[in-house]
Parts: sequence; C-alpha cells; structure tokens
Amino acid sequence: MGKTADLTVVQKTIIDTLHKEGKPQTFIAKEAGCSQSAVSKHVNRKLIGRKKCGRKRCTTNRENRSLMRIGKQNRFKNLSELHKEWTEAGVKASRATTHRCVKEFGYSCRIPLVKPLLNHRQCQRHLTWAKEKKNWTVAQWSKVLFSDEKKFCISFGNQGPRVWRKGGEAHSPSCLKSSVKFPQPVMIWGAMLSAGVGPLCFLKTTESHCTCLPRFVEHVMLSSADQLFEDADFIFQQDLAPAHTAKSTKSWLNDHGVGVLEWPANSPDLNPRENL
Repeated sequence: MGKTADLTVVQKTIIDTLHKEGKPQTFIAKEAGCSQSAVSKHVNRKLIGRKKCGRKRCTTNRENRSLMRIGKQNRFKNLSELHKEWTEAGVKASRATTHRCVKEFGYSCRIPLVKPLLNHRQCQRHLTWAKEKKNWTVAQWSKVLFSDEKKFCISFGNQGPRVWRKGGEAHSPSCLKSSVKFPQPVMIWGAMLSAGVGPLCFLKTTESHCTCLPRFVEHVMLSSADQLFEDADFIFQQDLAPAHTAKSTKSWLNDHGVGVLEWPANSPDLNPRENL
C-alpha cells in the first residue's frame, strides 16, 4: 500500500490547536479528517513530508492567492463566476482546478445564515437579558426547553444563494445574506434541552398560526416535555412571534401552569436551536 497524502496546513493547525486544549487523539482525528496515526505522528513530530510526486501543479502559489482575493471580495459568487474572473486575470486553469484550489484553502460552499438588523432599543434589551442570565447555573439552564419553528422552502429554484466560507465563519458579516420572502414553505417545529432533542413536528400552514398554535402546544409540546423531562418541572422557551404572544396562547400556558422564559425580540442568535 502506498503512502498516504501529507497533512495540509489546515489539518496541522487543527491538530495543534486541539492538542493544546487536551482533546483525545480520536476526537482530533475526526475533526481534522485524518487517521489517528497521522495525528499521533504529527504530535510526536515524526511525520516527515514525502517527496513530491505526480503531475506538476498548473498554478503557482501567487495565482492561488489571487483566487482567494477574488473570492473574499464577494463570498456569494458561484464557482463558475470565480473561475471566469480568475481565468480573465490570465490564469490558465480548468473549472475543476478552481474548485480544488478553493477547497485547499479550507472553503466550502454552504447556505448562508440570516442575521437580523437590530436597532438600539433591541440591542439594549438583549444586553439586559444577557446580564440577568449570566449567573444562571447549569442546573437552571438544563430545565429550559428551547423551541423554534423553521420554514423550509420546497419550491424548485428557491433554495437561495450559497456562500464560500471556512469553518467557524458562519456568523462572519461577509458570509451573511438576507432571506428570500414568500417562498413555498413547509413549517416544522422542534424542541431541545441539555439532555436531548424532541421530535420534529409539522405545522399546517393553511391554518392561522395564532389559531392552531394553542392546540399544537397542547398535543405536541407537552408530549415532548413529558418525554424529555418526565415529571420534572421545566421552563418553556419560545420567541416573540405573534402566534406566541397571542392572548389564546398565553392564556393556555397560564391555565396549565407552564413557566415561560422571558425572551427579547429578534434574538435568534441567543437560541441554541438555531445552531442545531
């Protein structure tokens, strides 16, 4: 069996960082995308780069860096646009070479996150909420049932733009994009807590959300809470969507003794459900 490929600069950086944090080698190998033996050899400084073999690269390091500059100017260009602009600058490379160079720099094409714009008053409310909760213990947070609804577009061609980004750049301003309004959606509700996740449930988009939500909370949310908390008390988290702040919903929650976590408006960044 021939030698395996050398570790990339990105893989070496991941290995060094996680090794300093005291992570086990099996975890490091999974995160770096290599074998555990490669991690062990790199940590022990036994990994020696093999002699270069195979076909000579058709692009230079300088040309590769120019491709990265093109990509950083606009993260939302597709691969064809990147390739066209790169070759127009005088670089002789195929579309496959363009894709390979972008991946070698650690970028992948993903759906961008949507970051809402907050005004000063909303920012102050977020800060106040964070200060009030900063001293909460793990036991207190473990009682919170985080919930959220999510619309998924099912119309062909409305998947939205893609963005080139590295790991950890999901919330970078250059990688965020506004969402497209009014696509053909399907609404899904889910909940989670520190001990696990609840079932995914579909909401009927043909009904008024404010009308059907109390019945949905009664039949779905409570059953999910029973599975996750059994007989223990819990705190229900929901955002301030009109259906959640409706009188019928508040009345139902009060009548059934369900405690609700106070939540600031326009704050998906505070909800761990967004990352899940």
